[in-house]
Amino acid sequence: MTTRFLFPPDLGRVAVKICGITRGDEAHAIIAAGADAIGINFWPKSKRFIPLDEALPWLRELAGAVPRVAVTVNASDEELRQLIDSGAIDWIQLHGDETPERVKSLTQQGLPVFKAMGVRDRAILEAASSFESPTLLLDAYAPNEYGGSGETMDWSLGSEAVKQWPNRQIVLAGGLTPGNVADAVKQVRPAGVDVASGVEVSPGRKDLDKVRDFIAGVKSRNLRDR
Repeated sequence: MTTRFLFPPDLGRVAVKICGITRGDEAHAIIAAGADAIGINFWPKSKRFIPLDEALPWLRELAGAVPRVAVTVNASDEELRQLIDSGAIDWIQLHGDETPERVKSLTQQGLPVFKAMGVRDRAILEAASSFESPTLLLDAYAPNEYGGSGETMDWSLGSEAVKQWPNRQIVLAGGLTPGNVADAVKQVRPAGVDVASGVEVSPGRKDLDKVRDFIAGVKSRNLRDR
């Protein structure tokens, strides 16, 4: 099976994923601002949840623009296939309690999935070694939430992950904002960064000025590191 990554491996810079989008007009504006991927939360308990049928019209309009990532939590095979069969989703982010065996099974079924993990300590990184997930999203550990908590993870562990797995795409998430993302990129040097709460007016509603400032912060570090 050909290894697939969320972002083009030859992008030559740190990519940006804006997550928790709930409106088509904001999705279009965020892509125009320079985002490399967008995330849509299909976990019903999320503050940023949107039903698939409600998101379908504008997600289909964005086909081919950037990767459209479905954020899921412990979804069934049938639910995951429905997302892909809808023609509105390119990738599935597994942000729940999925085991390495489950991720392997989904990959063998041909589903474009990658694992997201809440990082509490170094033991989580050791556990991550068991997952066959060429793209790995590292988020802050939040015991009662599956992402989007606004908590910041230990960037030193993110840096360790990048060094440990040079052939993986490490995406850094958790508590990133326009004010700290340049420092995070400098310390961790991930393939990409992911933000939801750090660029919001309220859960699911984005502040486009913050989105632009966030992307500019990533770009400023990209330029300085050349």
